[in-house]
Amino acid sequence: MSKKYDAIIIGGGHNGLICAAYLAKAGRKVLVLEKRHVLGGAAVSEEVYPGFTFSVASYVVSLFRPHIIRELELAKHGYEVIPMDCSFLPLPDGDSLARWADPHRSRREIARFSKKDSEVYPEFSRVMTHMGKLAKAVIDHPAPNINSIHPKEIANLLRLGKAFKDLGPDLLNLNIKLVTMSALDFLDLWFESDVLKAPMSVSGIIGTFQGIRSPGTAYVLLHHYMGQLDGVFRSWGFSKGGTGGVSMACARSAMSYGAEIRTEAPVKQVLIKNGEATGVVLENGDELYAKTVISNLDPNRTYLKMVGESHLEPDVLKDIKRFKLRGSSGKVNLALDSVPEFSCRPGDGDHIRGDIAIAPGIDYLERAYDQAKYGEFSTRPYINAVIPTLTDPSLAPPGKHIMSCFVQYAPYHIKQGAENWPKYREAFGDTVVDTLAEYIPGLKDKILFRQVLTPWDLEQTMGLTEGNIFQGELSLEQLLFQRPVAKYSGYKTSISKLWMCGSGTHPGGGIMGASGELCAKTMLTSRAI
Repeated sequence: MSKKYDAIIIGGGHNGLICAAYLAKAGRKVLVLEKRHVLGGAAVSEEVYPGFTFSVASYVVSLFRPHIIRELELAKHGYEVIPMDCSFLPLPDGDSLARWADPHRSRREIARFSKKDSEVYPEFSRVMTHMGKLAKAVIDHPAPNINSIHPKEIANLLRLGKAFKDLGPDLLNLNIKLVTMSALDFLDLWFESDVLKAPMSVSGIIGTFQGIRSPGTAYVLLHHYMGQLDGVFRSWGFSKGGTGGVSMACARSAMSYGAEIRTEAPVKQVLIKNGEATGVVLENGDELYAKTVISNLDPNRTYLKMVGESHLEPDVLKDIKRFKLRGSSGKVNLALDSVPEFSCRPGDGDHIRGDIAIAPGIDYLERAYDQAKYGEFSTRPYINAVIPTLTDPSLAPPGKHIMSCFVQYAPYHIKQGAENWPKYREAFGDTVVDTLAEYIPGLKDKILFRQVLTPWDLEQTMGLTEGNIFQGELSLEQLLFQRPVAKYSGYKTSISKLWMCGSGTHPGGGIMGASGELCAKTMLTSRAI
């Protein structure tokens, strides 16, 4: 086992694979080690029921950076995303709201609930597009190091300052509100109808253990508005073949540049000699050596398990232990015998070819959060569901379908203790199906197979500590130069020659790829590899 690499990457999630591709493209000798039999981390496609391929965890694509697609030639390696045209909200009274890519069609739908909101909606969309472009200036570059006077860091701060200055005073003031207000308070500045505000506000709580009235969630709302497909901002889509299609395109790109990838190769710990990372030890006892080691795991797992407390300075240890994870969501995947039909809009229509939100009102969402605060999963949760087989029939046998449901809230720390989640897994699944069945008559009779993933399952299966889908909350104190901790936010860690490339680093989570790209480029430009 004397073969030595320039870099060993721990974890074959999409960020690790992207980091590997950039380093290999630059001529470095790279090895990626993935503990599971399948690549992708949370962006993975698996046939967990015969004939049905599920996007087991992450299920839609938007935040993925367009320049990464170009630079790594991902389209050549199978990257393909099918745009989603609609966001659909069924209501318990038999009504519904559909928001379309066509703004005029959306205005007509919204006008049925509020004429004022229908008139404001286009302006809101225009402003959020501008905000999304500002966010692009933040997420496509390393976070500035405000403690450094290095010319490169000063230039980074000046670039960021110019982006804010170019907004103009009105948008700048609005941006300050956006990063400090709650999602609901921000939307209250624009709209009056709860029917519109409820499904819009939930973008602010995805992946956070907060409610729609919690300060700071307006930024998370922006985080989900800055996606881009084919140059169109605020658009979302399905990866052909499931979200694992994105990860596999990244893997093929990395291998085309010479990277080596091994599955079923779990890493036990990072080898550290004289305060320096020198390689890794696999669970089977094998030792592999490299000039640098890069962790695609979350900060908690990287520092506390791969490195170990004995190698950490007291301040670093304290900060890592305070880094908030607090997983709050679960996933329920259904294999269906036929198309699910909503009582409010029966039939197989375009309205169910995008995402479907079970978020019938502000009070409904607040009650869901109230239960989670006291260590219970929501008995009437917020659900975001998609039926990807309507646009990608290859995922299931002819005439059959998949319904993929993201569910909030399901707190990792239930009052019975996280280790007891397996006892409540099926009850949680029942709650989700019962909630959906209120809108979809006959749903239970259509179900051929059900996969239920609690936050505990996401931790055990995919290595996401506390089941947090972003490897750490996107709260204000955990962004930019404070992600994961203020002293080590530039992809470096407190251990020499150990780096991090996962979404626990700037700019955060989602199928974005930026953390992997920026880590690799930072290492290359600083000649750390």
